[in-house]
Amino acid sequence: MAGLTGGLTAEAYDRSYTDRQLLGRISAYFRPQAKRVSIVALLVALISLAATITPIVIARGIDSLGSDQRTQLLLGLAALVAGLGATVWLFNFIRLRLAVRAVGDVVLALREDAFGAVLRRDSAFFDRYASGRIVSRVTTDTQDFAAVVTLTIELLSQLVLVLVVTVVLLVVNWRMGLIVLAIGPVVVGVALGFRQLARWAMRQSQRANAEVNAIIQETLSGIAVAKNFRQEATIFADFQATNQLAYRVQIRRAMVFGSIFPLLNTLSGASTALVVYVGGLLVLDKSVSVGDWYLFVQSLALFFYPLTSIASFWSQFQQGLAASERVFALIDAETSVVQHASEPVGRLKGDIRFTGVTFAYGKTADAGQQRVEGASPSSAVLANFSLHIPAGQMLAIVGHTGAGKSSIVKLLTRSYEFQGGQISIDGGDIRSLDLAQYRRQLGLVPQQPVLFAGTVADNIRFGKPEASDAAVEAATRQLGDGCWVDDLPNGLQTEVGERGLRLSLGQRQLVALARVLFHNPAILLLDEATASIDPITEAQVQAGLATALHGRTSIIIAHRLSTVRAADRIIVLDRGQIIEKGTHDQLLADGGHYAELYATYFRHQATEYQPW
Repeated sequence: MAGLTGGLTAEAYDRSYTDRQLLGRISAYFRPQAKRVSIVALLVALISLAATITPIVIARGIDSLGSDQRTQLLLGLAALVAGLGATVWLFNFIRLRLAVRAVGDVVLALREDAFGAVLRRDSAFFDRYASGRIVSRVTTDTQDFAAVVTLTIELLSQLVLVLVVTVVLLVVNWRMGLIVLAIGPVVVGVALGFRQLARWAMRQSQRANAEVNAIIQETLSGIAVAKNFRQEATIFADFQATNQLAYRVQIRRAMVFGSIFPLLNTLSGASTALVVYVGGLLVLDKSVSVGDWYLFVQSLALFFYPLTSIASFWSQFQQGLAASERVFALIDAETSVVQHASEPVGRLKGDIRFTGVTFAYGKTADAGQQRVEGASPSSAVLANFSLHIPAGQMLAIVGHTGAGKSSIVKLLTRSYEFQGGQISIDGGDIRSLDLAQYRRQLGLVPQQPVLFAGTVADNIRFGKPEASDAAVEAATRQLGDGCWVDDLPNGLQTEVGERGLRLSLGQRQLVALARVLFHNPAILLLDEATASIDPITEAQVQAGLATALHGRTSIIIAHRLSTVRAADRIIVLDRGQIIEKGTHDQLLADGGHYAELYATYFRHQATEYQPW
């Protein structure tokens, strides 16, 4: 079994719900559909009543065939049966129409809740879990959830039919009725025995589908790299292995669900044979009329089919329950970034202070004591880190890879939760601010810019969709006098393509810079924002940034000399600690670590640099 399901592990945020909990959550989504569901329930009762009356009418007709009015009786009987059939068809049409609308609205609400939950998750969540698996929960699992909703409505229909048929059988002949009823619990018990196995099979099936989605998503995102290194065959082999695993899991699922129907049909067939035999003896004994015997035989189909369906539904029901369990787990997943309050945020001055901050990736914060769970100082990216950035200051952060530069930015934007200490803005703890209002005051340009499908203008006005083209045009002129826009095929109306792939990396970075500056943030955060721009364009951008950064607090992580030299202050990080700070000239004069970095990375960028 381990070989069959290896690799299909649950996510850390997965949780188990009881059937009662799941049904309670599902019922909450049905409450807005109460009117439709009530009408459906009424129609179900009428359909069940009409379906039960039909064999009764025929049975009474059989008993009356010996009369002199046989022709009129047969014509009336045929007309009545046809009328009942037409009524059942009409009621079923209306029932299905209402049920489909109810199911559609419920699934729509659940999918919106699931996608809203995804948007509320912090960046650490997406770093930890594959996007393809998350997509699978929002799309595939919510669609599978529709199955449990449909089954619920069908289950209601079958239950009503069973109750009506049971009453009829007991009224017609209570002894034969009891024989039929005695077999019912056996059928239900067999089906319930499949419950846990069916839930396990469906859970593994959905995880297998998520694995396939994840590998496809990852491959499409990195297809250019795969082709560059000629690794298509390797990637296909990985996909084939995952796909084969999914195939084996789906086969096992089909075997589990396919075995329940033959077993239940065998029980139904044996029960029918028993009733036919006993009923035949009663007819010969004159205890039961031929019409009643026919009624029992026909009613068996009306009784056992719903009962078999109800029992088998319980196994199929696990498909929808397993799907809803995965969706609810995504909705209920706890975020690692927790705000202690939601104080309104006006225009920030930008006075930033880190006080004794401790941070380690993969750890959580204790809300009461703010201690690191299981993290030693040596494993922390930042340990007892303190830094004050006065309002309006331009701070440059330099250091080797892994020194903690980007972590400072991630903590400041509340993308990750720190485990100890305090970060304050203008004297207020950032954990007490309204998160949405606070983030509107921040402008982040990452090293790898992210653009959305649309035009360049659409991406620049992303934070202000109501802005005019003229306002967007003015924002682009802050960067290199907007010359880079003139080089685009259609200017601001140039389509950027999926993830901006129609633009060069440098052009994407310029669009990302223009988007942030157009948003007019109080605090600007540049994480290697000019790393992908050629030196000529960088000189133009620096001139625009000098104006844009004036009077605005900014933190710049850079390996470009021009950006570092322009900073009001430079700090040098090493293993999460500030080992040097000062201006460019002061740090060079000190001859410390910064001077070594300058000699290694920066010196050749200087205009006065002579390699000989």
